[in-house]
Amino acid sequence: MSIVRISKEFNFAMSHALLGYDGLCKNIHGHTYTLIVTVKGTPLDDDQSPKNGMLIDFKDLKSIIKSNIIDKLDHALLLNEETPEELKEQLVKHYQKVIFTPYQPTTENMIVDLAGQVKALLPHGLILHSLRLRETETSCAEWLADDNL
Repeated sequence: MSIVRISKEFNFAMSHALLGYDGLCKNIHGHTYTLIVTVKGTPLDDDQSPKNGMLIDFKDLKSIIKSNIIDKLDHALLLNEETPEELKEQLVKHYQKVIFTPYQPTTENMIVDLAGQVKALLPHGLILHSLRLRETETSCAEWLADDNL
């Protein structure tokens, strides 16, 4: 059977700020992100299975990504862990979804982090082919497995 790719799209709202940046993005601001997850593999060839002909049920892929990634990021504030301690303490004290990352929370760094997370979540037999993270209507970052061998 042939190798095929399927994609699932997710949307979430999130804010971030770029620590030490020399432009407007040094300020806390938000985006409505779109994450497109593309996996590849061989569809199931089992006439006895209700999933016959599927690589993965779209519903199952949605559940994996939404519960492990999207639900954590949606309406969160993402900041570099090097943010001054007094600010970190105040943010955590007053807001529920503040995430500190070991990297500058750019779209490029986020997509690399997300690729590692998604790869670890996929069932046996599925390969992460690509991720596309759209920050705005005109700006996105893309991660391709072939580029990261």
